[in-house]
Amino acid sequence: MPATQTARHPADVSPPSFESVWALLDRVSTKQEELVASLKETAQIIKEVGRKQEETDRIVKETSKQIGTINNRFGEIVEYMVAPNLEEKFWELGLKFHQANTDTVFLDDNKVTLFEVDVLLENGDKAMLVETKTTLTTEDVRDHIERLKKMRKYADLHGDKRIFLGAVAGVVMTSYVKKYALKQGFYVIEPSGETFNIISPSGKPKEW
Repeated sequence: MPATQTARHPADVSPPSFESVWALLDRVSTKQEELVASLKETAQIIKEVGRKQEETDRIVKETSKQIGTINNRFGEIVEYMVAPNLEEKFWELGLKFHQANTDTVFLDDNKVTLFEVDVLLENGDKAMLVETKTTLTTEDVRDHIERLKKMRKYADLHGDKRIFLGAVAGVVMTSYVKKYALKQGFYVIEPSGETFNIISPSGKPKEW
């Protein structure tokens, strides 16, 4: 016959002693102190991380600024490497430019800069605006389109009836960027050994 368990009546349960309650409160207090200490430590870690993040942000900004300066310097090098030989290269493509200028700035009547052209090739009928970059991007190509529009508007205001063409040069460019530039009607200038090649645009070159 299975044994039976006798239920204890509440009256049979001894009330907690002062010592047992105090010991429990002491344990709870200790846990609270540990929790507070842990929270303080966490807050300190968060604060330290915040300081390190501020330092990291400062370093990133400074590095980005330095990289931007380096890219500008490389862009200038590309410009001066390409410019002296562009006339000859375009002559081989049947575009006979007789003059090449670098860093040409166009101003309004108040001497405010409207736009700048890295390399400007000219003859009596046509002019070629060349944008040079260390790394050429689609954004650079879009910016050059806007530059050509400004050139057309500026020329019309000053009675210049020449046709304007566009070209972009880059030491580094993806195949996508190259195809994009060609599709926009630009000539693409890219390095080739110790010199460079000029790739004609897809279809007829865009004229402004």
